[in-house]
Amino acid sequence: MRKLMLALVVITTLSLSACKNKAADKVDESKKEIAEQRDAQEQDFPVMKFEEEVHDFGTVEEGEIVEHTFAFTNTGNAPLIISDANASCGCTVPTWTEGAIAPGESGEMLVKFNTRGKPNQQMKAVRIVTNTESGRETIRIKAFVNPKNNNAGSPVRQ
Repeated sequence: MRKLMLALVVITTLSLSACKNKAADKVDESKKEIAEQRDAQEQDFPVMKFEEEVHDFGTVEEGEIVEHTFAFTNTGNAPLIISDANASCGCTVPTWTEGAIAPGESGEMLVKFNTRGKPNQQMKAVRIVTNTESGRETIRIKAFVNPKNNNAGSPVRQ
């Protein structure tokens, strides 16, 4: 029984390796060259170039909602499409120019930051999903948020 199983394994292995060799011989050389030329051509991608990638709000008071508009230009050779943008925190909300942005054209990404409950030094990232070569772009905001004085207006205890 073992000899029969061993013989079946050997025959199956030889059959599969023979099929692989025959399949390789059937490749049309002209189609192979066309595919290689196609793959060698550079694909055009949009390039999302921001005027600034980091914005510092400086010092703000806790509870304020601050916003900044990041301007960008498509410096690539294909239309730029932003499919999504999200922030590292729910306190930061991005909105952006909708639709395709042609090469040479500009767009904007508005970022709003709610400082409520976010005292001290803050740095937030906005990750942008695009059709650029990398597929992802990132911009950042930062601020120093002065904490609210929770004791203001409270009666002084003695």
